[in-house]
Amino acid sequence: MAPNQSISEAATSPVDKRAAERLVAEHPLWYHTMELAPGVVTPGWFDLRGVVDSLPWPDVRGKRCLDVGPYDGFLSFELERRGAAEVLAVDIGSHEDWEWPPHATSGGADLGELTGAEVGTGFAIAKSVLGSNVERLVLSAYELAPDAIGTFDVVVCGSLLLHLRDPLRALESIRSVCREWFLSSEQIRLGLSLRHRRRALAELNGADNLCQWWIPNAAGHRQMVFAAGFEIVRSTRPYAEPYGPAHPPRPRSLEALRRRALQRVAIGGEGVPHAALLARPAGS
Repeated sequence: MAPNQSISEAATSPVDKRAAERLVAEHPLWYHTMELAPGVVTPGWFDLRGVVDSLPWPDVRGKRCLDVGPYDGFLSFELERRGAAEVLAVDIGSHEDWEWPPHATSGGADLGELTGAEVGTGFAIAKSVLGSNVERLVLSAYELAPDAIGTFDVVVCGSLLLHLRDPLRALESIRSVCREWFLSSEQIRLGLSLRHRRRALAELNGADNLCQWWIPNAAGHRQMVFAAGFEIVRSTRPYAEPYGPAHPPRPRSLEALRRRALQRVAIGGEGVPHAALLARPAGS
């Protein structure tokens, strides 16, 4: 992967509604549900719009900000909407660049066939429709370094660490470019979080076709960030990251329905259990 390869486009004026609808409809798979124009909503797998204001945001107005692993760019464009002076989004360049487990029966080629487009296509469409100034750079989380991209007042990272073989190494790289604030929102194991509220634990997978490695409990998420050199300032309780309209149907077995009912009682909604925190580099 070329560290300085960029697929970002120059900012443009927002396109008209009919053109926006056509661009959204032509993209085969959206990860994020986003309203790009009045009445123009991407049919994503996940819909963060109802939970984004509950995240422990720092004040990003006038700040230089970085979004690590943006995919379609929901958090990148949210930073811009909140008044960031500059937003850079960094992500891998192709589906083959995911850290696929060696025993996975499918990989980048199959994921590319499923999505029907190159990584970053949805981001580029959203940027064009929004008329955004956010820039996207092809760079992995492991490659973050001050001499490559400088440093940032605010760094955000959402739902990425579970896909990394070495999340602590990635967090240390994030720490190297973070001057003030780090907002981390990650998938957690709800059962482990409820049974072990203070003990840091994580589940190791590394054997499926979802490219998932480590999924911690909420305490484990906090400990991972702390171990990478951050001071935790505040954190949320576990919450559900809601499914979007295009998410594949969930299992309907009695056991699956029971688990979903228990989750609604525990965290108040259906979706993927997450926890979020706000941290700052230790000693800053």
